[in-house]
Amino acid sequence: LNQRTKTMDFQHRVGSKFGGGGVASTQETNSQRRERLRLLALETIDLNKDPYFMKNHLGSYECKLCLTLHTNEGSYLAHTQGKKHQDNVKRRAAKEAAEAAQGPQQAKARVDVKKFVKIGRPGYRVTKQQDPETGQHSLLFQIYYPEIGLDIVPRHRFMSAYEQRVEPADRNYQFILFAAEPYETIAFKVPSREVEKGDSKFWTYWNADTKQFFVHLWFKGDRAARAPAAPSSNSMGGLSANPLNPMA
Repeated sequence: LNQRTKTMDFQHRVGSKFGGGGVASTQETNSQRRERLRLLALETIDLNKDPYFMKNHLGSYECKLCLTLHTNEGSYLAHTQGKKHQDNVKRRAAKEAAEAAQGPQQAKARVDVKKFVKIGRPGYRVTKQQDPETGQHSLLFQIYYPEIGLDIVPRHRFMSAYEQRVEPADRNYQFILFAAEPYETIAFKVPSREVEKGDSKFWTYWNADTKQFFVHLWFKGDRAARAPAAPSSNSMGGLSANPLNPMA
């Protein structure tokens, strides 16, 4: 301190001169350097050619490489001169160089999705049976696909009543679906009882000559007496036949 004026003496500080305001701190020096780089970049860099520069729908700017958000172009350019962005650029370049050294990868085999025009529902017949000894009930589904697509094999699956949106869910019933292009998928409402999975109790068969698909299933017999009644004959009766089925 100057003993006479009681003020800070800047004259004798290292690297300063009288009236210069003293030596700038490291933080101030870095801030000034970034500002000079930003102004220089605005004059020399074309942002339209920067692959990582993007303007979003809010009017802000983003760096697609570093996933950072910037309020203006100058802020983005200052970011590009920083260590984080430079490191990410080097990392991306090293990754691309490694991939190029490995050579072109074999293209994955593309599977073309077959598109069919639906031609309506197939003909069907459902036969109900009961074993006189065990009391078990069985259902034999016979679906007729005269115009089935080439190399198409019919499929089936069971569906819970809670999966469908056609009618209110009823836990006492489930559905069995049949599908084969170009026909529409059809479903049958059956009692929600456990199905025997043994080879002699559950089997499927596709007859490519007659274009008929068979599914035969047996319900487990312990609950046969307490099971809900089978659906009406318009969906599956004792010997329900679709008028479209020429074999009915």
